[in-house]
Amino acid sequence: MAAAMASAAERAVLEEEFKWLLQEEVHAVLKQLQDILKEASHRFALPASGSGGAVKQENFVLSPSGTDQVKGVLTLQGDALCQADVNLKMPRNNQLLHFAFREDKQWKLQQIQDARNHVNQAIYLLTNRDVNYQFKTGLEVLKLMDAVMLQLSRARNRLTTPATLTLPEIASSGLTKMFTPALPPDILVNFYINLNKLCLTVYQLHVLQPSTTKNFKPAGGSILHNPGAMFEFGNQRYEVSHVHKVECVVPWLNDALVFFTVSLQLCQQLKDKISVFSSYWNYRPY
Repeated sequence: MAAAMASAAERAVLEEEFKWLLQEEVHAVLKQLQDILKEASHRFALPASGSGGAVKQENFVLSPSGTDQVKGVLTLQGDALCQADVNLKMPRNNQLLHFAFREDKQWKLQQIQDARNHVNQAIYLLTNRDVNYQFKTGLEVLKLMDAVMLQLSRARNRLTTPATLTLPEIASSGLTKMFTPALPPDILVNFYINLNKLCLTVYQLHVLQPSTTKNFKPAGGSILHNPGAMFEFGNQRYEVSHVHKVECVVPWLNDALVFFTVSLQLCQQLKDKISVFSSYWNYRPY
């Protein structure tokens, strides 16, 4: 009898603690998450919907990675690359090529746009449960945390995992038509985000003649294609002869990635606290 009464008393304490967790601590964590993610959203330097505020332009100097063949400056405005001013030294004859975006063109960086959209969706999920909302079960909190963590993971993955593209996809992307003077037919370029860096890859090509003895094997999708990769485009076969990758660090992208990591940790910690209650005498606060 005494043991049963002790168990009942302990269970009552657990229920009281869990009630406090649902009513107080969950909302405190949600508020903390909202604050962090709003800071993350602001780092993307985009005006709020309908605010009409101008987005500042930021210039970044491309730093070569083991090569000085490519130099230049990129101008970023929110999720758009609004100017690219690039010098390319051709290795075979040391000819210097200069190309820049046309004044009427800018290149949308879909990775940044998608990441911010996922952050805003996470914020929406959190603000949809205001301070007056009463969580009734632990399962309800777990489902909310899972939904928020899914959006944050997607936001982070958009920045950390560039898209794999085939060389024909790069050639037909429209990016090649944005420059003045026009890019020569033996040059391909691609811009992408990788973690906290804005990257430019320049591919130099040579035409494979019909009489070549090389075994033609088209390359598949990749983030970065290596010399020797072959592809067919416009009834012509090409081989990549040189690859130049240059990049610049974008500090606010690093800030955003840190905010994503901290937020994911907070979500997981709250999930763990909810789960702790299920480990006591098969107590199920769900």
